[in-house]
Amino acid sequence: MADTKRFDNYINGEWVAGSDYSANINPSELTDTIGEYAKADLAQVHAAIDAARAAFPAWSTSGIQARHDSLDKVGTEILARREELGTLLAREEGKTLPEAIGEVTRAGNIFKFFAGECLRLSGDYLPSVRPGVNVEVTREALGVVGLITPWNFPIAIPAWKIAPALAYGNCVVLKPADLVPGCAWALAEIISRAGFPAGVFNLVMGSGRVIGDALVQSPKVDGISFTGSVGVGRQIAVNCVSRQAKVQLEMGGKNPQIILDDADLKQAVELSVQSAFYSTGQRCTASSRFIVTAGIHDKFVEAMAERMKSIKVGHALKTGTDIGPVVSQAQLEQDMKYIDIGQSEGARLVSGGGLVTCDTEGYFLAPTLFADSEAAMRISREEIFGPVANIVRVADYDAALAMANDTEFGLSAGIATTSLKHANHFKRHSQAGMVMVNLPTAGVDYHVPFGGRKGSSYGSREQGRYAQEFYTVVKTSYIGS
Repeated sequence: MADTKRFDNYINGEWVAGSDYSANINPSELTDTIGEYAKADLAQVHAAIDAARAAFPAWSTSGIQARHDSLDKVGTEILARREELGTLLAREEGKTLPEAIGEVTRAGNIFKFFAGECLRLSGDYLPSVRPGVNVEVTREALGVVGLITPWNFPIAIPAWKIAPALAYGNCVVLKPADLVPGCAWALAEIISRAGFPAGVFNLVMGSGRVIGDALVQSPKVDGISFTGSVGVGRQIAVNCVSRQAKVQLEMGGKNPQIILDDADLKQAVELSVQSAFYSTGQRCTASSRFIVTAGIHDKFVEAMAERMKSIKVGHALKTGTDIGPVVSQAQLEQDMKYIDIGQSEGARLVSGGGLVTCDTEGYFLAPTLFADSEAAMRISREEIFGPVANIVRVADYDAALAMANDTEFGLSAGIATTSLKHANHFKRHSQAGMVMVNLPTAGVDYHVPFGGRKGSSYGSREQGRYAQEFYTVVKTSYIGS
């Protein structure tokens, strides 16, 4: 470890050594250490907050061309380095290289989009009901925002929080997931050379208990945008509301994929495999429960079992790999626990269920599918966050819709059908923030809103123009003659 490169925090325009460092390990190859990344202490977190607070007055009133140019420069460099950054992402998180490059491309496009948004800032100019008085409705930056991001999309999610925050004139303190700091550091390094004034963007890596708590509780932080677990998100909400800070949460999902009798079977199988198992099932939008009507149920189970035989599990950087490793030992243990739970509950194991031996030591798990499961089983109700899914048989569309909505979550939901009637009804009556018809539940564009309902999300949407709802505050001004 003595020769391993160290990566520091970025505070007030300077690279700052951490009080300690932690190793970033490749889940495909446990002997591969990507680097040692700084762990910020409380003093450094508060220094980052203070730097952001000091930079805010000038940045929030800066010219839109300067903001555009800096954001566009970040996006341009990300896209130019997509293969390099994709390789880093695959090494630290375990996505296959094509998926990792796709995520990096998305991050670059997000910065490009919000560079354009700097030039599209708009408001309203209205007449008052009082003669001789006019009204302006404008948007202004929220202030200092703390961004807390998860491990499963280590560059895309930081990008879709950082880019709108900066575009609308906010100053940022980013706390990436402790498990995968490499992509966040690489993004911070690009941002550090893009022309942003010192303090506008800050990176503090390390423990959520130290950094996250400090950000959430600081009276100098005007808003928190968090993506992560339900339990942590709910506690953040309580703390933010208690001090009247703005809060935006993206949390869990138990996303349904309905397969109706009239579905194209081949299409239904392929979108189901993509939804449940690609990215190792480590997506909040992944489908982990297939709700299948009786007429197609047996054919679907058989076809899924056959299709899963051809899924190649292996090293994320190896050509031909379909699914990389689980991200960590702890996540692997959680996945295996739910596989045991499914079997103990009486579900029938159709495929997978065990570890996969590869050329390197890593956290390789076979994609796992259960059939003959019930809606009340834990594997049907609790988020697993791995390549584990189950099939539940229902009588008809009405029963499928009712079961799909019978969950505390409401992020993404899909339906496979050739019926326009059922597709339109499902779009209207699904209690999810995002609905997919004859498409995988995972995978959304960068220029449209992302978010869910019920226990999945709290606050305004992320991405696209809807991001302004969180990162700005509305001001109404009256002008007399």
